[in-house]
Amino acid sequence: MEITIHQLLEGAREARGVTVVIDVFRAYSVESYAFAGGMERIYPVGNLEEAYQLKRQHPDFLLCGEREGRKQEGCDFGNSPLEIMKSDVQGRTMIHTTSAGTQGLENATGADVLLAGALVNAKATAEYIRRLNPRHVSLVCMGLACRRPTDEDTLCAQYLRALLLGEDFDKEKAVEIMRKGDGQRFFIPEDQSFAPREDFDLCTQFDRFPFALPVRFTPEGRKYIEKAMVL
Repeated sequence: MEITIHQLLEGAREARGVTVVIDVFRAYSVESYAFAGGMERIYPVGNLEEAYQLKRQHPDFLLCGEREGRKQEGCDFGNSPLEIMKSDVQGRTMIHTTSAGTQGLENATGADVLLAGALVNAKATAEYIRRLNPRHVSLVCMGLACRRPTDEDTLCAQYLRALLLGEDFDKEKAVEIMRKGDGQRFFIPEDQSFAPREDFDLCTQFDRFPFALPVRFTPEGRKYIEKAMVL
């Protein structure tokens, strides 16, 4: 199995084979907590206006959207796993648009199989990939708003690679790196309304969930994500 790690939108466009689009802080952590809470289906959308249009067409759908980390006007949720955990999402469908994670899915057009990944579902994602027995795996780190690489996404890619290759990985050291690095933004007092410190802990819980998040397509060609139990 050949495994390559890619960064940002360029990396998403380079991806081939089985492709995992990674967004730890916070898109695919949010989706993992949503599915754990009973969410039925999630439509990832790159364009904010397209997300609003889909919401108008389906007013019963929940809308989760952020830009620059902040909840956007008209959205039911910002991009916070804590906010999702506090809400009743059982049996619901959600539209999800973010600055990084959903952009990666839009741009990974060369992938044979698409998955959404984070630390909280990494082991399940690795097992899903292992069962496919692919020749090539692309791990795409979406970084901060697709502008620069981040500790958490790169570490998640390295952890996934270690899982797939049967190598060791120091989780405690990784959490410390994230806390001192890009995770610092969750500890800023004036930003707690949209980047609560609890989100850091929720996003860095390795392998909390036993499911992967494969991307499927409706008959009309729209992407959606569903939960696939593997552990």
